[in-house]
Amino acid sequence: MPKSKAVVSDSESSGADEESAAAAAPKGKKPKTEKEEKTKKTAATAGDKFDSEGRLELMSNKFVSVREFKGRVFVDIREFYEKDGKMLPGKKGVSLGREQWVKLRDNVDAIDQKLNEMIG
Repeated sequence: MPKSKAVVSDSESSGADEESAAAAAPKGKKPKTEKEEKTKKTAATAGDKFDSEGRLELMSNKFVSVREFKGRVFVDIREFYEKDGKMLPGKKGVSLGREQWVKLRDNVDAIDQKLNEMIG
């Protein structure tokens, strides 16, 4: 696999390559120590706060972040992987523009209702 900084989204809803690139990891970040990682995870689960990297952990290796790319802001929901002690964004995920995020947010109750119907 070529070593590329660009991240490709697996979702059709994101639409543009630039939205997918919004998920690329910021350059120049230093690796986290074990203590910093524990603090980050505790902060994310205690009150659902964003960590020092600007991510909200949904579950193990799945995060939500709000990023800016080429002057546009995106809500990025992405799976991460660990390499050389660093958490890096993976290909599996979606970057939602403002309009897409608002539509999803406004329909959370309907989605929740459908989910409850399907799982009982």
